[in-house]
Amino acid sequence: MDAGTDQDAPQEGKAAGQTMDAPPNLDDEIGELKKLLEGDPEDFQAQCRLGEVYFAKGMLDEALDNVSKAITMAESIRKQMDNSLAMYYANRGTIQATRGDMDEAITQFRKALEINPNDVLALFNLGRSLFDRNDFMESMPLFERLVDVTPDDPLAWFQLAKVYEKLDLRHISDLHTIDNAIAAYRRVLELDPNNLEAAFALMEVYMNLRKPEEAIGVLEAAVEHNPDEPLAYYNLISTYEKTKRFTEADQTRERLKQRFAARRPVESKDK
Repeated sequence: MDAGTDQDAPQEGKAAGQTMDAPPNLDDEIGELKKLLEGDPEDFQAQCRLGEVYFAKGMLDEALDNVSKAITMAESIRKQMDNSLAMYYANRGTIQATRGDMDEAITQFRKALEINPNDVLALFNLGRSLFDRNDFMESMPLFERLVDVTPDDPLAWFQLAKVYEKLDLRHISDLHTIDNAIAAYRRVLELDPNNLEAAFALMEVYMNLRKPEEAIGVLEAAVEHNPDEPLAYYNLISTYEKTKRFTEADQTRERLKQRFAARRPVESKDK
C-alpha cells in the first residue's frame, strides 16, 4: 500500500473531529415534558424546561405562557420557603425565651416578622415579651395585627384587651383606649363564654368606670356559663354587695350552697 492512499482522509460529508450524533428532537422533548406535567403539575424543573424548548423552536407565545407559569410556581415556592424560615426563627426565639435569654428571643421574633409579617407565633411572643417589659405602645400594633390574622382566637383578643387597658392609664400614655379594651374583652367572651379571666377583667373595668350594672351583667353571664365554678359566684356576690343589692347577693349565696350541697357525697350511716 503506497503512501498516497487516502485511508486517513476525512470521510465525505463529515468534518474532521465532528460526531454524527443527531440533533435533539425538540418535538419529542416537548411531548415528554407535557407528560411529566400531566403527572405532576407542580414539577418546577419540567415547567422551566418546557418554556426553554418552546423558545428554542421559536414558538414565542407558548414560551411566554410556560415561563410565566414557571414564575408563578417560583413565587409560590419562595413564599413557602419564607414562611418556613420565619417559623424557624420564631421557634428559635421561643427556645431562647424558655432559656431565659429574652433579648436574644426578641431579636429572633423580630427577624421572623421581617421575613413574614404575619407569622402568628412571632406576633404573639414578641407582643407578649414587650408587654411584660411594659412596652405597651410597641406591643399594641403587634396584637392588632395578630387579631387581623387570627380573628377567632380568644387568646389574641385577650392580650390586645390587656394592652388597651394599660394604655388608657394616664401615667402610661395619653391615649383613650378603654372602649377598645371593653370591645376586645367582649370579643373574647363571644368566642369563649367560659373565659372567667376575661369576665373578671371586664368586670373590673366596668367597676372602675362606675358602671356597676354592666359589671353585674358580665358576672351573671359568667355564672350562667360556669355553673360549677365557685369563684364566679363569689365575684357576683361581692359585686351585688358593693352595689347594695343585698337580696340578690343572698339569693346567689343560697344558689351556691344548694348547688354544691347536692354534689356532696352522702356519708355512710355506719360511721
